[in-house]
Amino acid sequence: MTRGDKPAEHPDGRRAKGERRRREIIDATLRVIERDGTPRVSHRNIAREAGVPPASVVYYFESIDGVLIAALLESCETMIAELRALTERVVDDPEGWANATAEMLSRMVREQRGRTLAEYELYLLAARRPALRPAARRWIEVAAGYVHDTGTRDTGAVSALLAAIDGLLMQALIAEEPPGPEAFRPALAHLVPDR
Repeated sequence: MTRGDKPAEHPDGRRAKGERRRREIIDATLRVIERDGTPRVSHRNIAREAGVPPASVVYYFESIDGVLIAALLESCETMIAELRALTERVVDDPEGWANATAEMLSRMVREQRGRTLAEYELYLLAARRPALRPAARRWIEVAAGYVHDTGTRDTGAVSALLAAIDGLLMQALIAEEPPGPEAFRPALAHLVPDR
C-alpha cells in the first residue's frame, strides 16, 4: 500500500454489525414505548427488550434522549417510505388522494396501532423535552412536503390538513373499534387543498 492509498474495509463486517445493533436498539425502544409507554424507557428496559447488555445502549446512544430522538427519526423515515409508496398509487385528483390517505390512516390504527401509538407518544413527549423537538418538527416538515408535492402551495390549508390528520389519528387510537378508511374519507375530502 502506498502512502496515498486508503486502507481496505475490514472484511469482518464490524460496521454492518454495529448498524444492525443500533437498529435493534431503536426497534426495541419503540417496542418498549408501544407496550409500556415512554415513562418505562430506560437503558435496562431497552437492553432487555433488544437482548443486549445495557452497556450496548450507552455505547450507541449517549443518553435516553439520544435513543428517543433516534426512534422518532426512525419513525419519520418509515413515514417517508409510506408516503412515497402512497404517492406512487395516488391518482392525480383530490378524490384519489383522499381515498389513498384514508387507507393509509386506517392501516396506521388497525394493522400498525401499537407502532402509531408509540410514535404519537414520542411526538407528544417532544412538548416536554426540548431535545426531541427538532426530530418532531422533521415529522411535520416531511408530512407538509408530501402535501405540497400533491400540488398545493397554500400553507394555511396544509397546516389545517395536518392538524386534522393528527386529530383524526388521535381519535381513532382511543376509539373502541379502530375505524376503517370510510371513517376518514369525509374529513379528508373536505380538507384536501385545492390543486
